[in-house]
Amino acid sequence: MSGDTVTQSVMITTPTTPTTPTETGACVDAATLSTRRAAPASAGAAGGTLALGRAARELGLKRSEVDIAVQLGFLRTVVDDGGGGRRVTRAEIDRLRAEKGFPEGLRDRACAVGSKAAAEILGVPPSRFMRLARLGLVTPVKFTLNRYRAVIWLYPAAELRQFAADERNAPWLTGRIPEDLRRRLDAGLDLRPRNWRGRHLGFLLRQAEDPWSRAAAPASLLDPLQVAEIVQDPYERAHLHFHRPARADHGSPDSPAARITARIMTADDPDEIAWLRTDLQQCLIEARAHRLAPRPRRKLPPSAARHKAPATSERPAPRPRRGRRRPVPPVAGAGRAPEGRRGLLGWLRRGHH
Repeated sequence: MSGDTVTQSVMITTPTTPTTPTETGACVDAATLSTRRAAPASAGAAGGTLALGRAARELGLKRSEVDIAVQLGFLRTVVDDGGGGRRVTRAEIDRLRAEKGFPEGLRDRACAVGSKAAAEILGVPPSRFMRLARLGLVTPVKFTLNRYRAVIWLYPAAELRQFAADERNAPWLTGRIPEDLRRRLDAGLDLRPRNWRGRHLGFLLRQAEDPWSRAAAPASLLDPLQVAEIVQDPYERAHLHFHRPARADHGSPDSPAARITARIMTADDPDEIAWLRTDLQQCLIEARAHRLAPRPRRKLPPSAARHKAPATSERPAPRPRRGRRRPVPPVAGAGRAPEGRRGLLGWLRRGHH
């Protein structure tokens, strides 16, 4: 997997300056922070919900930092009843603003950095950090593609500082990497995509609103053929697809960037696939117990529809038997002889008398 070189990250030269992330995963200094104070609470949104952009302004965050906060789970969102995406409640804004150390503490937790900045936080060379990341010792929270379609992984800065502060991790920072792990790295081992998928699955499950949405979370990380083997009912597969979370694909669906994104978002390790399949099966049991997948109404064939037709009060006229002529309905004047014929019969009778 590419991404060893982060061309978009730029570190500030003063390491003691408080930092927060930029759009590309680098950090900015306190002078920049002074222009990003938290906006006052909006009176019009009191008691309601706010769009993510408005929530970012009230929390003193950049829009990309709000996404990181949501991904990491310390900024809770709700579904927009109008179908306009996720929103933030006024109570959630007030909760975060009331925390000790706001807004600097919130910015610190929402900071995500690239590999160069991450290496400086750990105090190791970038090449060593890349080996630690590929071994799965640190977990990325987000990835992007640069103009050359190289994968840029971003890591939570707060988690990196915790890793560096833990004395149990000192051998990874200064010691020699074990020989067997170095051989696996030389063979191409890279656990960054898998670790990101594990973290992303947790995010999707937190966002799920019902059992079918929870079932769609592991299904979204499996190859469609894997899903079809487990979910053999086409109506259930369609219902899962309806609840499938949107992918942040880069470019058109058939573009190289979209294919790279799809490869990262699809499980490829056998034990990871087995784990996701088991998770999907369990979620399906819960989803079916909650509500069956919708199906179209069954249409009866024409012959069955005639049999199902309600009986009427009028009986149909009997069909005529073969060999008999259909009776002709009487017409007006039937039973009376024509005037000329009646006169001839009268003359014959008079002649016989």
